[in-house]
Amino acid sequence: MVSKRLSRETGHRRKFLAIIDDTPECERAVAYASKRAQSTNGTLVLLYVIEPDDFQHWLGVEKIMREEANATARAALDSYANKVRQKLGIEPEMVVREGKPTDEIHKLIEEDQDIAILVLAAGAGKEGPGPLVGAVAGKGAAFPIPVTVVPQNLSDEEIDSLA
Repeated sequence: MVSKRLSRETGHRRKFLAIIDDTPECERAVAYASKRAQSTNGTLVLLYVIEPDDFQHWLGVEKIMREEANATARAALDSYANKVRQKLGIEPEMVVREGKPTDEIHKLIEEDQDIAILVLAAGAGKEGPGPLVGAVAGKGAAFPIPVTVVPQNLSDEEIDSLA
């Protein structure tokens, strides 16, 4: 169960959460979430989750690898945030977490009671819709807020008309 959402109360704004990762469809989720945030006077939260499995086999260089992963995360967030600023003029919140993506998404939703919509994009390739969309469709990993799944093949014009 999720704590009460505050996004409709005085002094709060509904937040759209988009996950930043290295999938090609990620950009479509950000485009849709940022446009929805703009058109509904909401805000955008960009989350990048660093998976700790990357560090476990390299004990001697764990600190360096963690710093590099954080730098990669910040660069990716900055890149998407700059695109959103330039295109829509809105300032997204940027969050970096370390852990299992579904766990960290759940934690962030619980901590930030203004997050009301999770926006994911489904890949169009033969490998399937992507791990997060797969988690939503699977049992036991459902998210406690509404999830919007955006097809990867939507154009900017189509996103504008839908958002």
